[in-house]
Amino acid sequence: LEELKEISIQEFMKIQGVGEVKAIEIIASIEFGKRIILKQNDKIKLETPIDIWKDARYLLNGKKQEHFYCYYFNQKQELLKRKELFIGTINSSTTHIREVFKEAYKVSATSIVCLHNHPSNDTTPSKADIEFTKALIETGKIQGIPVIDHIIVGDNQYYSFYESSRIKN
Repeated sequence: LEELKEISIQEFMKIQGVGEVKAIEIIASIEFGKRIILKQNDKIKLETPIDIWKDARYLLNGKKQEHFYCYYFNQKQELLKRKELFIGTINSSTTHIREVFKEAYKVSATSIVCLHNHPSNDTTPSKADIEFTKALIETGKIQGIPVIDHIIVGDNQYYSFYESSRIKN
C-alpha cells in the first residue's frame, strides 16, 4: 500500500484487466484520498518538531527527489496551509526565499516551518541547508514572520534546526 501512491499509469496498465482509463481512475482516486486526509488535518495544532515530522512523513516518505514544503501557522500555532514550493533533484532543492514569504502573506501566517526530505534518509543538514536556513531566519526577522524551524525529513527520523539550537525563538 505504501508504494501505491508512487505507481505510474503505465505500471497500473501492466496489471491484467487494467487499461488506461481504469489506471487513470485509480490514480485519481488515490490523489482524491490524499487530499481528503490532508483537508481533515486543517486547523490542527502542530506544536513540536515531532508533531510536524509525523504529519509531513505522509507527504515526503519514499520520494526519490528532494521536496521542499512550508507549513504556515496562525498565532495559535494552528496549521493554516501546507505548500509544496519546490521539487529538486536526488540531492538538492533550490527554493527561493521570496516564494516562502509570498505564500505567508497570502494566508496571513504569523510563523513558518520549512521542511524538506533527504531521499538518502540521512537527515544531517548539508552546508547548503545550513546557509539557506540562516537566510530564511534573517528574512523572517525582517518580514516579521519568524521561521520557527526547518526540519529535514527521513523515513524514520528527522533533524530539527530548532531542537538542535540552530534556531532561537
